[in-house]
Amino acid sequence: MNHTYDIVVLGGGPGGYVAAIRAAQLGKKVAVVEKAALGGTCLHKGCIPSKALLRSAEVFATLKQSEQYGIRMQGEAEPVIDFARIQERKKGIVDELHRGVQFLMKKYGIAVVQGTGRLIGPSIFSPRSGAVAVETPDGETVTLVNERVIIATGSRPRTLPGLTPDGEWVLTSDEALELERLPQSIVIVGGGIIGVEWASMLADFGVAVTLIEAADRLLAAEDEDVAREMAAALRKRGVEILTGTKVGPDSLHKRAGEVRLEAEGPNGPRELKAERILVAVGRAPNVEGIGLENTDVVVERGAIRVNGWMQTSENHIYAIGDVVGGMQMAHAASHQGIVAVEHICGTAGHPYDASYVPRCVFSRPEAASIGMTEAEARSAGLRVKTAKMPFRTIGKALVYGEKDGFVKVVVDEERNDIVGVHMIGAKVTELIGEASLAKLLDATPWELGSAIRPHPTLSEALTEAGLAVDGRATGL
Repeated sequence: MNHTYDIVVLGGGPGGYVAAIRAAQLGKKVAVVEKAALGGTCLHKGCIPSKALLRSAEVFATLKQSEQYGIRMQGEAEPVIDFARIQERKKGIVDELHRGVQFLMKKYGIAVVQGTGRLIGPSIFSPRSGAVAVETPDGETVTLVNERVIIATGSRPRTLPGLTPDGEWVLTSDEALELERLPQSIVIVGGGIIGVEWASMLADFGVAVTLIEAADRLLAAEDEDVAREMAAALRKRGVEILTGTKVGPDSLHKRAGEVRLEAEGPNGPRELKAERILVAVGRAPNVEGIGLENTDVVVERGAIRVNGWMQTSENHIYAIGDVVGGMQMAHAASHQGIVAVEHICGTAGHPYDASYVPRCVFSRPEAASIGMTEAEARSAGLRVKTAKMPFRTIGKALVYGEKDGFVKVVVDEERNDIVGVHMIGAKVTELIGEASLAKLLDATPWELGSAIRPHPTLSEALTEAGLAVDGRATGL
């Protein structure tokens, strides 16, 4: 059985379903192939469920600190974690959003084909590669012939030799999201975004956390000032952080009730003991098993190579999201999907540019950034000037009870353009949108600082940081 579409999207995550919606809006006949549930990793195993857990952890931490806000628990009562209820809340949020995606598919007349899809080569159905053969759950094969195909197959958690996830002792974020109870202790291997978020969450839940990172600091892709502040904040909350520390393929030992991990750090070998190990060393693009061998699509360093319009080496085959590597974030995938579809339809504005994609860490404190770090700007040969505005000078931060952190602006002094904005503190993942707009509009520090922002708000830190670049901060 075969069906014909203008565009077939292989994968129904935030890149795939957004691409499908945009294509339908532009009058295309569209099908989405999804082997699991619409929404992909972000909705079911990543962004949304992890943020739901992080929110519960934040509420619990706030309750434990309620006396600083003048709120006392009556008697000897202490807040208690009901982890089953926390997981139930998480599932409810995911289910509600899943229904929303399903509604949008129906609203726009997008065909959703359940099953495992593979690209096939030239055949009687199509003179060129790119048709998609779908093996459905009932064992049938459906062929989707198309003019264009968009690969949006996402990614999976990376693992390390000797630390193979077993769902019991060694976990990835996939298994950790489904825990039925919190462990008493955990070792997290990997100090990037995922590792830091889980360290923050579990520490707030009262778990003893040890965080290992092979590099010399956490959040290696972020500005050094942000990384330093994040490490200090986590240590203050009891997280043990071991940087410059590696684990070998034979370092894991399981015993009744605990896991032992041999680590090698700057001060020599050390044995770490915990109830669980979480491996958080990034994500690997899903390029296997999707039929790329039947095409001339090029895979480099484990990811599909694309140009700025998200075209592969076969210009009728596009790829978006985690499968192309780079900035593996849901909002990047969604934007790439729109770029690809509008290019297909002849309405494209600008090619994808990763420098315009904001990066967020939803820990406590949060971190957010866009553009170059100070070190990257200097390495690029720019004459750099910077300004840093601490939140402790901002009234709303004191009211909120989270005065640590700052906003840092990195400027190309020659052109007076903002090339990077970096934040750490309460709710900065909400503030980074302003910096994203400033970057899009090629704003100067003066323009960032001249916008009138309401008082008292955390956004005033952006005003002060923009003015501080030229020594004009008023010290609100």
